Amino acid sequence: MYVLFLTEMWERFSYYGMRAILSLYMLQALFFSFAFTSTIYGYYTGLVYLTPLIGGYVADRYWGNRKSIITGGILMALGQFSLAFSSYLYSPSTVNHISNTFFVFNHQEILFLLGLFLLIIGNGFFKPNISTMVGSLYQQNDERRDSAFTIFYMGINLGALIAPLVIGLLGDTGNPADFMYGFIAAGVGMIIGLVIFVIAKNKYLVTPEGESVGINPVHNLFKNPQEIVLDQRGSINEPNTGKVYDHQPLTSIEKQRIGVIFVLSFFVIFFWTAFEQAGVSLTFFAQQNVDRMVGIIHFMIPTSWFQSVNPLAILIFAPLFAILWPKLNSWKIEPSLPSKMAIGLILLSGGFLLLTLPAGMIDKGATAVSPLWLVGIYVMMTFGELCISPIGLSAVTKLSPARFMSLLMGVWFLSAAASNLMAGFLSSLYPDPAKTAPILLGVSINGFETFFMIFVVMSALAAVILLLIRKKLVKMMYGIK
Repeated sequence: MYVLFLTEMWERFSYYGMRAILSLYMLQALFFSFAFTSTIYGYYTGLVYLTPLIGGYVADRYWGNRKSIITGGILMALGQFSLAFSSYLYSPSTVNHISNTFFVFNHQEILFLLGLFLLIIGNGFFKPNISTMVGSLYQQNDERRDSAFTIFYMGINLGALIAPLVIGLLGDTGNPADFMYGFIAAGVGMIIGLVIFVIAKNKYLVTPEGESVGINPVHNLFKNPQEIVLDQRGSINEPNTGKVYDHQPLTSIEKQRIGVIFVLSFFVIFFWTAFEQAGVSLTFFAQQNVDRMVGIIHFMIPTSWFQSVNPLAILIFAPLFAILWPKLNSWKIEPSLPSKMAIGLILLSGGFLLLTLPAGMIDKGATAVSPLWLVGIYVMMTFGELCISPIGLSAVTKLSPARFMSLLMGVWFLSAAASNLMAGFLSSLYPDPAKTAPILLGVSINGFETFFMIFVVMSALAAVILLLIRKKLVKMMYGIK
């Protein structure tokens, strides 16, 4: 697990470091508007989570996990270096001639789009397969699986913590030409993760029985259909022993569990739509409306550094959550999977409700607010994330039929694709004094407080509906009529 931990840590260092400066690069070096930056950001992050559906299918059907991970890592490294080359071509005398449209591009913008394209395709092969391999290291009913995914999630957030600090320090200096150094650091991080995986995979990535994990497609793991056995949960438990297995019909229990994955994937859209404001509207707010000057040492906190608050909180509180769930289980009071996700949505809604207070201050004429307000919402978002993301990853590996595990992991990430597109759209409504206030569902978004209330209401409604149907989902998970 720790080989996968380190591999994912460096890949997330690469991704989140680039993400921390992406919108700032578009604003300051490509001269895009807030609305157009939000649109590009939404398309990019949406497609990043859409392509895992394709990458999961290719891995399940043809390549296996290992080949897919290596291919994805190479493409993502090339994508980061393409962004660095784009930044290298920046010139302060360059006038943005495309007027925020998609029709004409200069060399800087072409390399920028090429970099995003390579990152999108590479992530599609990498993301679902690294998560699937974690689940493959444990027996189907191993009680440690949820905790293992929480620990794995700490690896993700260790990379996400370091990335904005390092890459923000290198790239977010106030000089748009320096973004190049941030993108180079992100590319180097991806290469480090790839090297760790290639060197350690054969020795350490094995099942409890000692069989190699992730070499062959899952549908080729069995010598013949007669060897297939289903456990009491309806899942395939046969070890990776050989040749061709294909076209085994799904059981009724498997179909119900797949249905649960789709339902939970739908509700998680509302969580990530609000959560992903970190890269756009919350970054805009931090840059324009937060007092970032540390007076004692006369140091201006880089805007990108605020994105390290969430992963830092993950590293602090994830071990507590990893202990909490087994402890509640031993006391027979552990919330069901749908209830955990509803709790996560409620916590997220509370975080944005907290943010409406400083937003209201800005609306009433305050020039800047304390950075502690942003720290507060990021911590609340973290609590919600710990109730949703690692638990959701674990649930997909538990509920999926073995031969469709990577594909259904792609479905889980498909919800993130939809939410990132929604996040970009909603962020485009961010108040801009130079423009007429936009209208959403008949409401004029004419202030920061109104803007952030969108996410309060959206998350709270999703939580209420999920709580109302939780009993039905639990019955479907266990095949109870």
